[in-house]
Amino acid sequence: MSWTRIMECVPNFSEGRDLQKIDQIVSPFRARAGVKLLDYSNDEDHNRLVVTVVGEPDALKEAVIEAIGIAVELIDLNHHQGQHPRMGAADVVPFIPIKGCTMEEAIAISKEVGERVAEAYKLPVFLYEKSASAPHRENLAAIRKGEFEGMAEKIHQPKWHPDFGPEERHPTAGTVAIGARMPLVAYNINLNTPDLNIAQDIAKKIRFIGGGLRFCKAMGVELKDRGITQVSINMTDYTRTALYRAFEMVRFEARRYGVSIVGSEIIGLVPMEALIDTASYYLGLENFSMQQVLEARIME
Repeated sequence: MSWTRIMECVPNFSEGRDLQKIDQIVSPFRARAGVKLLDYSNDEDHNRLVVTVVGEPDALKEAVIEAIGIAVELIDLNHHQGQHPRMGAADVVPFIPIKGCTMEEAIAISKEVGERVAEAYKLPVFLYEKSASAPHRENLAAIRKGEFEGMAEKIHQPKWHPDFGPEERHPTAGTVAIGARMPLVAYNINLNTPDLNIAQDIAKKIRFIGGGLRFCKAMGVELKDRGITQVSINMTDYTRTALYRAFEMVRFEARRYGVSIVGSEIIGLVPMEALIDTASYYLGLENFSMQQVLEARIME
């Protein structure tokens, strides 16, 4: 890519099982000038699709708007079930500045996309994170509380009127949160127990709102097909709260239940620095920096 300006978008859609629908939703990001599809992953337990795409700001913006429209057309949340909280067919759409772009530009694009999808698809839009119109709207979890079902009443409360679009939940596609943020790492840790209460209790203890790690959001999830549970984590600023801290805190809290970690996974893409930082910790490297990473130096 020879682009001088690169914006990233990581839209999450409420469909993780129907491969034909997933292919249609992802299609606007394929073979499109100024846009590069980096990754997409679907999870059947979560019933969720996470797409990672980069592009020149204007081209990326148009592709995202088109994908949201397809999701609105194909997904009916009245018939949706999954482990992951959701309030919309296109559930959350964050824009992240990567190269030659500022956070202010990401905020401006998020607002333009929000306004356009509200008008085109009659979809209520909440601005969140850096784009939030009020402090109580910054946290996605606060906006999404009550999910699709609860939003039917919540959206009528003055505190929760949408930033764009009708003050009425879309009958099948719900609502969407659109905003600008720092790079986020979606990181899941699997436990060798089928007891969901244990995973939920550990999640409460490690997340910031429960007195845990500052830039950590977490919830307990049941993986029925594998007969285990999972602590599903969003690390909202890996530069200030490292992945290894979340891993070690989960392991520490799991001991009281006689439970151990059987593995972990990254959903979507992850910044190299987040993994290098963790590798440095476990290897006990002294005075190590990103300048010693071959790939990082090549890309300078």
